[in-house]
Amino acid sequence: MTMNFKPYITRDPSICGGDAVVTGTRITVRTILASLAEGMSDEAILADFPTLNRDALRAVIAFAAVSAEEDLPLPALPAAA
Repeated sequence: MTMNFKPYITRDPSICGGDAVVTGTRITVRTILASLAEGMSDEAILADFPTLNRDALRAVIAFAAVSAEEDLPLPALPAAA
């Protein structure tokens, strides 16, 4: 079951050009995901962004998972014989 990320993630054209951000901040989902991809620990990310908490960090990951799932191509249908 995926975490309900909706209370934690906002898209607003007047904030960071409409990029997905953690609600109440200007911290983009992309920034947090890039930090994770670089190998930063949760603790290091939370130290770098003191307005975040563990729930917000988990919400970013859940948002990314759902977004990636939506972008996956559909499996090919078997060819008709």
